[in-house]
Amino acid sequence: VQLQASGGGLVQAGGSLRLSCAASGRRFSNNAVGWFRQAPGKEREFVASISWNGGRSSYSDSVKGRFTISRDNARNILYLQMNNLKPEDTAVYLCAAAIYAQSTDVDSYYRSWGQGTLVTVSS
Repeated sequence: VQLQASGGGLVQAGGSLRLSCAASGRRFSNNAVGWFRQAPGKEREFVASISWNGGRSSYSDSVKGRFTISRDNARNILYLQMNNLKPEDTAVYLCAAAIYAQSTDVDSYYRSWGQGTLVTVSS
């Protein structure tokens, strides 16, 4: 499956953005998908994931309550709604498809990665 993320940009602290990830390939609807991020000089970290049918999702503690992950399997699109953004959310955000159907925060379970979209949050 090929993935393409979009929707990043510059936003003030407290603002909102919605990221999208368009997927091609029939495997999208059979597998969990997720969002990761990588800030300058830091390692890539898990943000959120969602199971194949959208029935279960999980979040990192740093974004829980502020971000919402969702998917539209009919359109092959993954979303990440980000509210109450903080400067520490600044990073390149990447979408990825896992090899399993259930949501997971394990980096190594994701095999298909899209190019990232930059989110910059100013204070």
